[in-house]
Amino acid sequence: MSIKINYSKKTINKSSTNVVLFSNDKFNISGSKKHLTNSEFSYINDLLKTSDLKKNIFVFEVNSKKKIVLVSIKNNLKSSDIENLGAEFFGRINYGKNSEYFILSDSIVGKYDSFLGHFLHGLKLKSYEFKKYKSKKEPRLISINIDGNKNKPSTQNQLKFRALEEGTFYARDLVSEPGNVLHPDEYAKRLSSLRKDGLKVNIYDEKKLKKLGMHALLGVGMGSIRGSYLVTMEWNGAKNNSKPLAFVGKGVTFDTGGYSLKPARFMEDMTYDMAGSAAVVGLMKNLALRKAKINAVGVVGLVENMVSGVAQRPGDIVKSYSGKTVEVLNTDAEGRLVLADALTFTEKKFKPKFMIDLATLTGAIIVSLGSEYAGLFSNDDKLSKQILNAGEKVEEKLWRMPLHKNYDKLINSKNADMQNINYVGGAGSTTAAQFLQRFILNKTPWAHLDIAGMAFSKYGGALNSGGATGFGVRLLNQLIEENYE
Repeated sequence: MSIKINYSKKTINKSSTNVVLFSNDKFNISGSKKHLTNSEFSYINDLLKTSDLKKNIFVFEVNSKKKIVLVSIKNNLKSSDIENLGAEFFGRINYGKNSEYFILSDSIVGKYDSFLGHFLHGLKLKSYEFKKYKSKKEPRLISINIDGNKNKPSTQNQLKFRALEEGTFYARDLVSEPGNVLHPDEYAKRLSSLRKDGLKVNIYDEKKLKKLGMHALLGVGMGSIRGSYLVTMEWNGAKNNSKPLAFVGKGVTFDTGGYSLKPARFMEDMTYDMAGSAAVVGLMKNLALRKAKINAVGVVGLVENMVSGVAQRPGDIVKSYSGKTVEVLNTDAEGRLVLADALTFTEKKFKPKFMIDLATLTGAIIVSLGSEYAGLFSNDDKLSKQILNAGEKVEEKLWRMPLHKNYDKLINSKNADMQNINYVGGAGSTTAAQFLQRFILNKTPWAHLDIAGMAFSKYGGALNSGGATGFGVRLLNQLIEENYE
């Protein structure tokens, strides 16, 4: 599926051109009669008299060659409402072969900041599909022509929306790839190509990681024939040398659970266990493409958690990059080991203004919040509030969960500084976050987003049609735009 947006003028053929009109919530058509014949205008008004006006969109089949789509603009719409409306519009026109529509921008009612930009953004996000490995491909094109200059998004806004779409789609593509294709070696190779977008990319392979002492991360990948990596992506868009904003992602490209083996029905989805890293990568690509006026760094740990004769065993003790030791009681609680080294490294090397990590970390967060909210854990109230507000605006919602020293006893170990899981006392998501907090050594403001329930949607959502969601890219972009640019 391809969506082509065309802002150049094309001639509208009244007898065979599909047109899109906007109206107020009472479906009074304004500013558009000139594009309809008198009979079409009367036909639409007669049908509306007997229709359910609670609907947002009506599609009128004028003849075999022409449709008229009427979109209602309700009062006081938020940006996310407009994007959802664009996604709904896509759902109504997404059938048949190639098609072409003319959006009559002069018919847009109400005073909205970049209504058309948000409408088209929602349409494009909803149109995403991953069919790379289908042997029979059916390429389809929907052309959207913008007629009129009223409400046309500025060139700068067009660039911002396009960058955000590309970043989100890149994240979705990464999550959608199967584990036999996107293993750590391939993942690191793909990230090196982001240099062409203007990112400074450094790849730390196993030799470098061993020299640094990142044995928590390295332990997870011991059973794989593939390498383990830490990759940093830097964007320096600020005019000064201000501290960077840091984003850290878990990149377990496939997770068998190791010797703490997952059941088969829970293992098949573990190609998505790198969704946190994909969100970080998509965000960094977006920032570079739109030339964001901030300094930022993305750090991802890339490993494959496999079973073999040299794989990590339950009961092993590893020394992390921080110098703290961890007793690995469960090899399926591996993401926190990857993040532990990545967080300490990020804080020490980049001295960031804040750190936000994203990970499909625990099944417990799905038990708590399902697939409607991600879990938010943080040591900083101001940062938490900013993230929550950004999530509400783009409808990537989060719920703040507790962190407290009283949970520490659940992950204390008799044999090491800590253990990587608690088998008594519950609070699986909180103890995982509590574990991560031990690797924030200098009181840097930090937030952990457990996105296990949000990274993939079997049934689709408002802005996705099922599959990888790219959760986190739009959320963090909104956070940055709203508070740090």
